[in-house]
Amino acid sequence: MLRETLRVRHYSLRTEQQYVNWVRRFLRFHHHRHPREMGAAEVGSFLTHLAVEGQVSASTQNQALSALLLLYRDVLMLNLPG
Repeated sequence: MLRETLRVRHYSLRTEQQYVNWVRRFLRFHHHRHPREMGAAEVGSFLTHLAVEGQVSASTQNQALSALLLLYRDVLMLNLPG
């Protein structure tokens, strides 16, 4: 469903691959819990983990956040508070 949403919106193939990768990493980080069971706190802890443990740049964190927002807002039709 994520890939279909990205393709309908004409995202590039490389962006599609990266967004899918970010969602997979998010799910793996939270031990494969379903995204509907999680919310803003889990997204925040994942992004914090990326910054502190992964030492990724701000632009990389923004890309991960964009991927997760697309997952929640456009695929699952849920709004994350905050």
